[in-house]
Amino acid sequence: MPDTHTVKIEDAGPSRKRLNFEIPATAVDERLSLAMDTAASEAALPGFRKGRVPRRLLEKRFGGIVRTEAKNELISGAYSEAVREHELKVIGQPEAGEFDKIEMETGKPMTFSIEIEVMPEFDLPELNGIKVRRPDATVPDELIDQEIEKVCINEGSLEQLDKPNPGDYLTGRGIMTGTVDGEEKTFHDIPGAVVRIPDKDSDSGMILGVIVEDFSKQLGKPKPGDTVTIKVKGPENHEVEEVRGTDLTISFEIERADRIIPAEVADVVAKSGLQSEDQLRQMIRSRLDQRAQVQQRTVQHQQVLNHLLLNTEMELPPKLSASQAQRTLQRQAMELQYKGVDPAKIEENIAQLRAASASTAVRELKSSFLLGKAAEQLGVSVDEGEINAQIAHMAAERGERPEKLRNELIQSGRVQSLIQQVREHKTLDAILEQAEVEEMPVEEFNKLMSEQYADATKA
Repeated sequence: MPDTHTVKIEDAGPSRKRLNFEIPATAVDERLSLAMDTAASEAALPGFRKGRVPRRLLEKRFGGIVRTEAKNELISGAYSEAVREHELKVIGQPEAGEFDKIEMETGKPMTFSIEIEVMPEFDLPELNGIKVRRPDATVPDELIDQEIEKVCINEGSLEQLDKPNPGDYLTGRGIMTGTVDGEEKTFHDIPGAVVRIPDKDSDSGMILGVIVEDFSKQLGKPKPGDTVTIKVKGPENHEVEEVRGTDLTISFEIERADRIIPAEVADVVAKSGLQSEDQLRQMIRSRLDQRAQVQQRTVQHQQVLNHLLLNTEMELPPKLSASQAQRTLQRQAMELQYKGVDPAKIEENIAQLRAASASTAVRELKSSFLLGKAAEQLGVSVDEGEINAQIAHMAAERGERPEKLRNELIQSGRVQSLIQQVREHKTLDAILEQAEVEEMPVEEFNKLMSEQYADATKA
């Protein structure tokens, strides 16, 4: 389609391009005429045979729809051709809402601009011979005791309360609102939202995915039937752009309060179909051994990534766009799920990432770009079997059937994040195969890693 449009490409900031298009009047008229001819051959109205509707009536009844479809086809064709011709490495899709503002008239050229996110240009450091420390992965007995406590809590029962205390849970309807451009807007309206009352030694808490530093003070001592109001500033990396920096008001209508009563170990043993507590401990040790292997691999991956971050110059936007923030949060949630982190802790981690500094969020984005380019350089690809294996591992960590988790990922649109995760893990494994690995006791390793992480966060 090179002769039906012209495009000029210019920088629109780090990792962004602006594509300025002009489609000549002849191409506009040709597309409109073709679209109207197609509609004329297919349209059927009462009193007229199919394909025999007068042009004037056809224009009156279907003109708006035909013009919109013709306009979208012209825009889509010009955009796709520009991406192919100029080999643009596009990330995400343009905002569709911008297309509504584009005007198209018979006998006039159509001009419009599209801003897109693209892969930044940078050079990877040498991937061969990176020095990596591997900590001992032996699981201590106290971790087994802690895991049994978690299992007992997960298998416990709820005791409904009239007067909840710190550590108990509240369930109700949560509504998040804020003022945007002088107009009150509702961002979330969630029935059945669950909030945990902070422990006595903590004042901060989470509600509707947002960390509130003085949550305990604002929450007070509520009971079922009460409505509490929480005020908080929108986190700067929230995936809903209008939430960022906005003075938010969260209304929480409390319907019930509950306390988790942990199950007895004997009941957990019986429910699991085991013969004794020793069998339960053996099962948990086996699960923790597998998790320790994953964590051992993960900390090696993190060292490789820190090395890449420290040794790569890359210009990125100082603040993430909404789509970038969404991808970053999904990537982090998927990684935590792979590591076997409890769902409640995952939500807490995501809330903290929303509230993190801009540099932390940009670091996550930079990691994604680095591993994407390294995968290309190393020729890393992903097949369906590897995706299914990852789903099986994550399902086992959650105690679910793989089919259930697969359907959940498809319905929530997180399959692409899973594919990216598998590709990144394979890329890091490929780099580890070329690394210089040193075995190290856990205590010595933890001290060294804390020092290296402090350096990496400055990158």
